[in-house]
Amino acid sequence: MLRRALFALALLLPAVPAVAQTDPSFNLVNRSGETINEIYVSSVQVNSWGQDLLGANVLANGQTFAVRLPNGQCENDIRVVYASGRNEERRRINTCPLSEVVFGNQQPQAGGQGGKSGGQPAATAQGNPSFNLVNRTNKTIQVVRASLATENNWGEDRLGTAVIPPGGTFAIRLPQGDCVYDVRIEYADNTAEERRRVNLCEISAMTVP
Repeated sequence: MLRRALFALALLLPAVPAVAQTDPSFNLVNRSGETINEIYVSSVQVNSWGQDLLGANVLANGQTFAVRLPNGQCENDIRVVYASGRNEERRRINTCPLSEVVFGNQQPQAGGQGGKSGGQPAATAQGNPSFNLVNRTNKTIQVVRASLATENNWGEDRLGTAVIPPGGTFAIRLPQGDCVYDVRIEYADNTAEERRRVNLCEISAMTVP
């Protein structure tokens, strides 16, 4: 009788909800056969790549780099730049169920729902116009605008609240697809320069002047 009573009581108790995975941190593993010079990770809700996580370091083939992200920031875009200048991106990756993200031939192991269905490199046929803007002038860059050469307006400032000081570098993130862009760079002294009809898919960096 006691056993039956305990069983009946268990049926009446509310089920304990599963604990959601909210830790987006992961290990980035380089199995590409090349050295990775730069790593960028940003939330899909952010319009810029932000800082290079490697800084002055590099990630040799076979090495692992621990990426630490704020708790709950599960949906992320990832970009690496190789020593050859080639870059590779993974878009809209749910990193919360992942322990590692592998760049190279071997696929990462998923730890739960979400997996790596969106983790393959972007199709090269579409083109990747994202690039690093390098400021080798003696002036601070305050605004960078990049729009398709077929468009009639410059669009948003790609720097957001950031600036690029003399000697600085900033990763300009553009949507996968068309490659030919017009780029406008505005300096703190109110001067500006433009680059017209640039095939950004063919370069990894644009240097001014």
